[in-house]
Amino acid sequence: MSIIAAYNEAWENGDVDALAEILHDEFVFNPHVGGVTMGKSDIIGFVSGGGIPKAENDRILFENNEVGVAHSIVHFANGSTSEAVLSFLKFKDGKIVSMETGATPLSDDYKVVGSE
Repeated sequence: MSIIAAYNEAWENGDVDALAEILHDEFVFNPHVGGVTMGKSDIIGFVSGGGIPKAENDRILFENNEVGVAHSIVHFANGSTSEAVLSFLKFKDGKIVSMETGATPLSDDYKVVGSE
């Protein structure tokens, strides 16, 4: 299984043990909002607290041993506008060492092409 697919599965299932194995101890997350940087313990704490964003149409656009690019539609637990999120990931020792996202807010009435 690819590193990104394993991460997506662990995130979707709220599996903090699996996430702890997938994220490198030096992991850094730079999200597209807030100007904050998070580490491995921040992500594990966030997921263990519940209310995590839900993703649909997860796609791995590119992945090799060094980097990966993924895209998904993300719906937030707080009811804010869903977003199309592009993620760039770097790998080290077979784990995710960094992740950076960019996003486009979607209208409330968006429809994924082909979903009708």
